[in-house]
Amino acid sequence: MPKPLHLIVACSENRVIGRGGRLPWSIPEDTAFFQTQTLGQTVIMGARSFGEWPSCVQGRDVVVVTHDPSALPASVHAAASLTEAIAKAQTLRGDVYLCGGQRIYEEGLPLTDRLHLTLVHTEIPDGDTFFPEWRTLFIREIARRESRDTRWRYTFLTLER
Repeated sequence: MPKPLHLIVACSENRVIGRGGRLPWSIPEDTAFFQTQTLGQTVIMGARSFGEWPSCVQGRDVVVVTHDPSALPASVHAAASLTEAIAKAQTLRGDVYLCGGQRIYEEGLPLTDRLHLTLVHTEIPDGDTFFPEWRTLFIREIARRESRDTRWRYTFLTLER
């Protein structure tokens, strides 16, 4: 039986996940959640996301969807498509997490069994990278935890179909 597919993301109320190639916020608690949730697991991401966050390889198996596998470190698995990446990830350790960016999320959301969403309670008017609409696909709430820091208010949600 194939491993379930998880998707992990932080987005604003208007579904923004990026601005100018970076996250529009810095939320240490969300970063720690990602680190804890994916440690010892397999993560799949696009080449741009990997380029912004190459330290994610520590303690994880990483599959990068790319057209230029020669640009990746030897410790990272390359795949030409999300379908190929998921197939490779099934042979690696732990659960499988889709970690971005926008295109990986768009292609992967319909295939995902569980959504780990940090919903940042703000609108980002100048965002340029978006998470697809999830509200009609993931209707069963498994867990919810409200939190905040000095700048942001956010909710950690775990959702299933």
